[in-house]
Amino acid sequence: MIIEIDNVELYFKNKRILNGIYLKAETGKITGILGRNGSGKSCLLDIVFGNIKPKYSLIRIDNKPILKPLYSTGLVKYLPQYHFTPNRIKVRSALKHYNLSWKQFQEDLKLEIDFQNSRIHLLSGGERRLLESYLALKSDAKIVLLDEPFSHLAPLHIESIKRLIQEEKHRKAIIISDHLYQHIIEISDDIYLLKNGCTKKIDRLNELEDYKYLNEGSLS
Repeated sequence: MIIEIDNVELYFKNKRILNGIYLKAETGKITGILGRNGSGKSCLLDIVFGNIKPKYSLIRIDNKPILKPLYSTGLVKYLPQYHFTPNRIKVRSALKHYNLSWKQFQEDLKLEIDFQNSRIHLLSGGERRLLESYLALKSDAKIVLLDEPFSHLAPLHIESIKRLIQEEKHRKAIIISDHLYQHIIEISDDIYLLKNGCTKKIDRLNELEDYKYLNEGSLS
């Protein structure tokens, strides 16, 4: 499956946020989006999912235009920066809703603690982020959008999620954005830089320095 996001124009009042955006993702690849804080990365993912209606955008799947919000097609799962799991249910119930088990969750992420009977609102920020990232990645969606999946995670858990992303890309088109750019660079097959409201496909990593996203020598 190939998904293309094309000609996105987004304005807030009279301020242009995005203009002439193009992005391509496909099954078997991880597509990373890099950009400074406030560059519009989250807005772009919200547009792809269908949460935000821009002035103009065109989304195509396998060259076919999608004329309704992508979330209504059942093809996509979105991990936003805010929590999407209900506060009062238990962890094991959330997993069961996705046809997943605590044992599978624990083994996949190499967890040593047991919080399956905890209510979700009582989890730490890292535990809840870990759970929500797992649910998004292990869902039956064909397209997965990940906005800051590494936020609040311990280094060991970041590596577990990166490993899971690599495994799931063979069944899904994955688009990911995170301010921890080293991890995005490491796992992405394709990288787009979002700057001045436009996307630039990065063919050589040192272009990230050329475009002033990274300081010179950051990649050494």
